[in-house]
Amino acid sequence: MSILLKNCHVVSPDYDVENVAILIEGEKIKQLFTDPNDLPVAGQVIDAKGQLVVPGFIDIHCHGRSGFDFSDGSQEAMDTIAVDKLKEGVTTWLPTTLTLDEERLAVALSTAADYVKSGRKGCKVPGVHLEGPFINPNCLGAQNPAYVRPPDIEEVKRLAKIFPIRKLSYAIELEGGAGFAAQLLAEGITPSCVHSAARYAEFRDGRKNGLRNLSHFCNQMSPLHHRDIGLVGAGLADDGVFIEFICDTLHICPDMIRLVFDLKDNERILLITDAVRAAGMPDGEYILGELAIVVVNGVVRLKSNGALGGSSLAFCDGLKNVAEITGKPLAQLIKTTSWNQARSIGLEKHGRIEPGYFADMVFLSDDFRPTEVFVNGELRLTS
Repeated sequence: MSILLKNCHVVSPDYDVENVAILIEGEKIKQLFTDPNDLPVAGQVIDAKGQLVVPGFIDIHCHGRSGFDFSDGSQEAMDTIAVDKLKEGVTTWLPTTLTLDEERLAVALSTAADYVKSGRKGCKVPGVHLEGPFINPNCLGAQNPAYVRPPDIEEVKRLAKIFPIRKLSYAIELEGGAGFAAQLLAEGITPSCVHSAARYAEFRDGRKNGLRNLSHFCNQMSPLHHRDIGLVGAGLADDGVFIEFICDTLHICPDMIRLVFDLKDNERILLITDAVRAAGMPDGEYILGELAIVVVNGVVRLKSNGALGGSSLAFCDGLKNVAEITGKPLAQLIKTTSWNQARSIGLEKHGRIEPGYFADMVFLSDDFRPTEVFVNGELRLTS
């Protein structure tokens, strides 16, 4: 059945036009109409009432929400997170692991495979994101030191047989780290660097071998220094590398957010949440892997040492923060919510409201709250 969305204020990369109608046929966008007096007949008509209509958000770094973590390895966790991410406007999600042993990683990936096979009506899950376990033990953040190990492409291949791995975040300076990027690319996996003390020269070696991304930019990576610009300097200096931003104004302060958006091409910035099970939940005590975390006023910290332990950020709030802090046109900022993510992990026909693209779209209120969410042309959430 065809669906016509009329009276839309469409904001897509480099496109900001009011009173647009969008014709959906099946899972994809068929056509856009800018003349409200010349609209096609459709099986269903939905009036957007002038609301913002943007491409569905793609969160490529999120561990959990609603009291569950993907690494719990339960079907209830997988299903709950995938459905509740819709509330944030997320239409595609890469379930993100913690640094754990291979057996538990395998169980978690199995729940993602079962979710996709079942056809459940949450957000789309084209693959997973392995954060760790191949990280620098001196840059743990909230990762568990008990399970840190050297890069092992054979382990990655075993896990990928269970469910596709779209992205893997690791420390590029570990022995064999530069070549590991090339090995990942050969398997169709986006190599990303984080939890790393890499020097700029080590970053450059990784880039030559295909390193594409820097995960949760500025956090748990070598800082900018006048004698070695480290990974933070690399993210600003290298025009081609994608940088991923937790824009909760805590992991990255507003001044740094503003500075990065002034210095870095919007085509290379990706918003992420790095959310944990505390997202969407009240303050209190929770578990991150095997580590206790405490949430006070929405801020997530390890109980043992006070280190930040992921976020409780909703994706739509990250966009709102960036819009308010930078003041940049939304048609530019919207690149950072799905178009750039899709390109960074090789996801075709996602991230734009154009004919031929998947009909993954979000209606946003004036304060950036999702009111309707479409996934593959199907209305899966309405307020």
